[in-house]
Amino acid sequence: MSSLRFTEEDFRTFTIEGLDARMSVLKDTVRPKLQGLGDHFAPVLSALTGDEMFVHVAKHARRSVNPPNDSWVAFANNKRGYKKLPHFQIGLWETHVFVWFALIYESPLKQEYGQLFKKHLPDIESSIPSRFFWSADHTKPDAKRQSEMNEKDLENLFERLVNVKKAEALCGIQLSKDEVLHMSEEAFLSEIEAAFEKLAFLYRLTQKVSV
Repeated sequence: MSSLRFTEEDFRTFTIEGLDARMSVLKDTVRPKLQGLGDHFAPVLSALTGDEMFVHVAKHARRSVNPPNDSWVAFANNKRGYKKLPHFQIGLWETHVFVWFALIYESPLKQEYGQLFKKHLPDIESSIPSRFFWSADHTKPDAKRQSEMNEKDLENLFERLVNVKKAEALCGIQLSKDEVLHMSEEAFLSEIEAAFEKLAFLYRLTQKVSV
């Protein structure tokens, strides 16, 4: 397997015009790397969470017109799918790499998770590094550093999980394209693993909700 660190070519994939052209390069260059990252980190996440983690590389199969602006590999404790479950992601946009713990809108237990996170808000603030980011929408690249959010901002994010059908909450790190391109593969993998070690706290919180 070639390097698992993303390259200039990988980031450039998301500037290619047209669905077919972009998907062709995505399948040939980015997807094998996402699969490699999946194979590398699944046992790491299984050990951190106590749940066997299965790898799900994004296929973008439903797209018929617009090419994807990002791609990812997800990890969840179900081999059939991940979107309804608390899960982890590694992926990239044209501008940056993201490493997320994610609760997205398909989750049938979002209300319970939102209540749980509100209850444990002080623990979350102390366990998640202030440099980590929070996002309310996995389809957009925007995210806000925890250091730029007050307790009320976080509480509102979790409250939306309870009350808003399409609400989401993602937490993790973002590495700019330049940062990634100047990293060794070892440093890149270490940065991701260190993030997962912190984000496992959020996953373990969700394990308190009985399915």
